[in-house]
Amino acid sequence: MEPEARRQHQAFPRDSVLPKRADLYYGGRWHVPLSGRYAQTIDPALDEPIVAVADAGAQDAEAAIRAAQEGFEIWRNVKPVERAAALRQAAAVIRSQAEELAMLDAIDTGNPVAEMVSDARMAAAEIEYFAGLVTEIKGHTIPMGNAMLNYTIREPLGVVARIVAYNHPLMFAAMKLAAPLAAGNAVIVKAPEQAPLSSLKMAELVGDLFPPGVLNVLAGGLECGQMLASHPAVRKVTLIGSVATGKAVMRTAAETLKQVLLELGGKNAMIVYPDADIDKVVAAAVRGMNFTWAGQSCGSTSRLFLHDSIHDRVLAAVVQLVREKHCPGIPTDWTTTMGPLVSRAQRDRVLDFVRSALDEGATLMTGGKPPEDAKLARGYFVEPTVFSEVKPTMRIARDEIFGPVLSVLRWSDEDALFGAVNGVEYGLTASIWTRDLATAHRAAREVEAGYVWINNVGAHFLGAPFGGVKQSGVGREESFDELLEFTQIKNVNVNLGD
Repeated sequence: MEPEARRQHQAFPRDSVLPKRADLYYGGRWHVPLSGRYAQTIDPALDEPIVAVADAGAQDAEAAIRAAQEGFEIWRNVKPVERAAALRQAAAVIRSQAEELAMLDAIDTGNPVAEMVSDARMAAAEIEYFAGLVTEIKGHTIPMGNAMLNYTIREPLGVVARIVAYNHPLMFAAMKLAAPLAAGNAVIVKAPEQAPLSSLKMAELVGDLFPPGVLNVLAGGLECGQMLASHPAVRKVTLIGSVATGKAVMRTAAETLKQVLLELGGKNAMIVYPDADIDKVVAAAVRGMNFTWAGQSCGSTSRLFLHDSIHDRVLAAVVQLVREKHCPGIPTDWTTTMGPLVSRAQRDRVLDFVRSALDEGATLMTGGKPPEDAKLARGYFVEPTVFSEVKPTMRIARDEIFGPVLSVLRWSDEDALFGAVNGVEYGLTASIWTRDLATAHRAAREVEAGYVWINNVGAHFLGAPFGGVKQSGVGREESFDELLEFTQIKNVNVNLGD
């Protein structure tokens, strides 16, 4: 967003954007937690409390599941076009409140407010997308010969639990309710522990657009998540989160043969061939790292593979652009281009990765420490960081950091390149840069990733299935495939003869 555009945006006092209730929303009403527990939310830019939020326990989750089951029995019989109309209303409300919701997420997550406006707008667009697909949930007729009719029906699953991540809390909470609701399911959104406020605000804004129990929002931790993943009345559980959490959810869901949809971690590669447009590569390398969100994105291209012939030139330009473009600042300031990490624990984890990189012999080109600005001293800030001379065996090249750390690797042999690119447990995204069509398609075929860009990076497109391979996840989202994930097929055979 350009500086002039930023200055036109309204300033919102903190209290004006906070949700009116910090309790649990299910069955069309707000409830104090049966657990009696509340957890303090923390502003990561200032290291100070925001508001205490209900911490749902197992009993709270069970109550929400019962309410969702009742809501499902109503919602499944609502005509598809009426479901679509309710979803479009929800999208319109979220879009109209985009700046307030962005400010709330900036306070709660530390992501820059100017950039979070697009999160609300993207969420609204995805809700509208799935609203437009409600009449496409179709079955088929299957020829069986004379006097026999055979057809299939796609039906909703029932109660669906969607566990969302903290890096884009409003966007994920709103986007992920769209497909299951369009298909006729009831949804329980479990807000992220670190940043639950915008999910609660969403319930406040759009909850009454649906019959009671159709949309439910719980703030809670491990106990709540385990109940949602284990309860037999929950027919599907989805997660945006770490590989370890995804495995735990999958193990728990297996006890009731519950379906899962998992978008997990990434250690994504950006591969640059010698013939690539250097200026575009430099801009893409910085953009793809998602420094704006302090690198807290599973899709970040955090491994930059530069061909030896262009390595030094591109590296120098990337370091310069990082220094010019991303300077940590207070996230509620409309001019800020990079915020803090979400928590003290996450900041300390990132700094531990920096230390390990230095110990293993990587070269620190820029960043690697908290900023020196006194205004930022209390927050969980880490400067945008670039390491060169990174080897594939180093910890920063193998593990997902989920922080503002870009690893630059040098390559010359293509076979060895693909070995390094694919030599991690992740397979979410990849970005390939070349002007040669044959090279581009060959590389796209060779990389083990579920979502590949050629001469592009970071962009998501409605209708294009997003998801990972290997340990980066199970299933596909943001497309018609996601809608079908929340349906089941019933076959009907009719004997029309004697």
